[in-house]
Amino acid sequence: MTYQDLKLGEHGLPTWDALAPSVLKLASQRGEWRGRELRVAVADSLKLPNDLREMTYSSHKSITIIEDRAGWAISELKTGGLLKRKRRGYYQISSSGRELLSAGHLIDQNVIHNQPLYLQHKKELNERKKRGNESKVTVPKTALVLEQLAEQSQAYNAEVATDLLQRIREADPTFFENLVVKLLVAMGYKGPNGSAWVTQKTNDGGIDGVINQDALGTNTVYVQAKRYGEDNRVQRPVIDSFYGALKRNHADRGVLITTSGFSSAALKAAKEFSIVLIDGIQLTDLMLEYHVGVQVKQQFEFFEIDEDFFDD
Repeated sequence: MTYQDLKLGEHGLPTWDALAPSVLKLASQRGEWRGRELRVAVADSLKLPNDLREMTYSSHKSITIIEDRAGWAISELKTGGLLKRKRRGYYQISSSGRELLSAGHLIDQNVIHNQPLYLQHKKELNERKKRGNESKVTVPKTALVLEQLAEQSQAYNAEVATDLLQRIREADPTFFENLVVKLLVAMGYKGPNGSAWVTQKTNDGGIDGVINQDALGTNTVYVQAKRYGEDNRVQRPVIDSFYGALKRNHADRGVLITTSGFSSAALKAAKEFSIVLIDGIQLTDLMLEYHVGVQVKQQFEFFEIDEDFFDD
């Protein structure tokens, strides 16, 4: 089979999903791949003519078009759970990816986009979009360009936040407990003279983290972290148990953070007990807002005329 036997797109090059089987096949032949090495290996395996192999976008010369599409395939396969990332920049085939490859069936965009993890990813993106639209304000027409840029930025960050949530779900519970304490500290809960720590697992009494908001510990926030799958919502008994732990510590301030969501009964109980709840989407939105577990990739400057300058 040559590259011409694959589904071709713009520039006469294979589409990203036409490259997906090659990505999985190469990934299955080695324990793990650095992302760039895998992109290059996929591109080289096609035996493209030099002009197609080296073709770049006019606005983006740092990567060839075919390597960019291979990178897109890697990203989509990762979102669908067919590839997994154990450490930064490195990928390996997952058990579901290996099973799909071994079955010998067609692997295209439709198959990838119907993987359970991909459907979960889209569901969470839609929920983020829904929440964003609920808080959206009307922008004057003169600010249309800035509005469009803001919407694009919001869409990009929503993708990052959704990927971030999946990474957190894949981490171990101790990592998550440390994460939620770090987030609350970044949000200012600890105060300038306070302290914060994760409790010992053998004697936590239903409390995963403690934040003293002042040096004397007169104001204390108790934290519970629940690392659940997306469909495993926190139920009422968990809230009742956490409330009991708060009472045993003579506390009236509790924050329960989960990677999933909450049942209606859990929401009602938390309201009765004045327990603050943070679900998975709000968690990762806050992580982006307070720069926890993420870093700024790029910033842009927008200028307007300084009217005071001309009034002098």
